[in-house]
This record gives sequence, structure tokens and C-alpha cells, in this order.
Amino acid sequence: MGKAIYILGINAYHGDASAVLLKDGSVVAAVEEERFSRMKHSAGFPSHAIRYCLRRAGISISEVDHIGISRVPSAHLINKITFVLYNRLMFTQQGLDRLRNVDRIRNIQTVLADSLGVRESDLKMEFHNVEHHVAHMASAFLVSPFQEAALLSVDGFGDFCSTMLGRGAGGNVEKLDSVLFPHSLGLFYTSITQYLGFLNYGDEGKVMALAPYGEPRYLDEMMSIVKPDGEHGFQLNLDFFTHHARGAGTSLPRCKNAWKRISSEFSTRFTGTRARRICASRAEWLITAWRMASSGSKLLFGRSLSSPRPATAERRWVLPSTSGTPSSEISAPT
Repeated sequence: MGKAIYILGINAYHGDASAVLLKDGSVVAAVEEERFSRMKHSAGFPSHAIRYCLRRAGISISEVDHIGISRVPSAHLINKITFVLYNRLMFTQQGLDRLRNVDRIRNIQTVLADSLGVRESDLKMEFHNVEHHVAHMASAFLVSPFQEAALLSVDGFGDFCSTMLGRGAGGNVEKLDSVLFPHSLGLFYTSITQYLGFLNYGDEGKVMALAPYGEPRYLDEMMSIVKPDGEHGFQLNLDFFTHHARGAGTSLPRCKNAWKRISSEFSTRFTGTRARRICASRAEWLITAWRMASSGSKLLFGRSLSSPRPATAERRWVLPSTSGTPSSEISAPT
């Protein structure tokens, strides 16, 4: 039997920093840094998560064969340079923050060695930078039952890109088209989430969960903010946004309460209008419904959210403690 192949995947300097370790293609361990730092949506370097994965496998970092990082600093480089120069952002705080982030990714080998207390010369594995949205598409396609598939990745931003179209075939992922900064459906959703009063990083999920209870009766108002574009897919009306001028990043290593306000124009553009009243009443309803759900009211399907789960098969999940060792186990339905 040949030597096992270990692959370490790292999500660093982005919301929900994490690590995953594979042995011959099977997951040995996967964990987010927040489980150890106790800071929700930790966005720094996942050193504790990496140590935990190695410990679960019973190996040292020198035994890892490949390391994948879900960032490519040089991706869309011409577009980045053009945007920075055109908007005179080179020496602004936003421009300097971007340069620091790029520098961290470029020197990931040094950061990894320092965080694990080893020499860089001990890291003889191959390092692979995978573009943000390619990693998203690959994570869905490569574990799917399909031999071919159309692929779509949509989020805030990653590697200067917000949306990517692709094609999956066999074990390959091909990029077909993309939408670049500053246009982003993810940022549009975040701006609406902020405007409704949900300000923390990750609060978009609360609005998503409640969205099925609404009706698209205010589509015209929303279409004044984001519009389909035959050539570019879609475009934001940047009069409503500030992220392209002031940035929309999160502070490291903590994301909670760190999203910058990206839609201050909503308050002035919609004040006293029907849309302002719509959003205000919708915010009140959303918050009330969310609180009802949190308290276990019979909101969904006539069943209390706090009522016992139906009997199902169970599996064990290990929750690591802040000391870096598993502290407890919980049962979860399969």
C-alpha cells in the first residue's frame, strides 16, 4: 500500500476563516477558526483550525503533500490597477488595506510557518492558489453526481469578482464569464439587510430565511438599485452605494459588527418616499417575526421551533474547545 496523500485547504483573511484536511480524497477534519477563537466569523489566519486538522490526522505539517488557498492575488490584476488609478485609491485607507491583504496571501508560506512554529524550509509541499469563485464552483461540482454541469457562483466579492459563470466536465472547472467589482448582487443583498436593521456580518441569512414570506410587490423600487445588463449580466446603480469609494471590507481577525456601511444613500434617497415607508414597515415585521421564531413560537408549519426533533438516525459531531482539544460531543440528525 502506497503512502497516503494529504491535502490541506485553507480559507484565510476572509470571513469564516477555516481549514480542511483530506487523506486520499476523504475528509479527515474540517473546522472554522471561530470554534477556537470564540469570535464569530473570524477572518484572520486559521492557525488553530490547521493545528486541529493535523492533530486529528495524527500527522505533522511536513507530511502534507499539497496546500490549497482560495485566493489568487494576481486575478483580474489589470482591472484592479485600472480601478485604483481611475478612482485615485492608491494611497487611501481602502487601497492600503487591499495591498496588505494581497501581501498576506502572497506570503502565506511564511505566515503558515510562523503560526505553526516551524521553519519555512520544512514546508516542502506544493502550494496552489485557487481563484475565489473557481473554488466555490469546484466545491459544488466536484462532489456532485454529475459528469457535466453549468456552474454559477454569486456572493459579495472575492479576488475582485462577485459573480462567475462556468462549466464543469469530468474533473475540470472552466471559467466562462464573470462580473467584477464594484457590481455585486451579494453587496446589494447586504445593503438591504443593513437598511432593514441587521448590521452584523452574516445577518443576511436572517433576511434570507424570512424572504419566502414576502411578495415581490416592490420589485420596481428594487430595480432602480440593481438592473439587468445584457453585456455585463447586471449593474448596480452606484448612486446608492459607497463600497466602491470607501470599501466594504471587514476588520481582522474579527468580523462581528465590522461590516462597513455600504448604503448610506438609501436613507437620503428614500427619505419621505413610499420606498422608505415600505422598508421601515418591512424592517419592523422582519424583526418581530425573527424574535417570534427565536422564542419558539409556532411560526413554521404550525410547529414550535423549540419542540423536540422527530426521531432520526444520529451521528456524532465533535466541538473543539478554546484550548484546541475536543471538549464535547453533540448528536445531530443525518
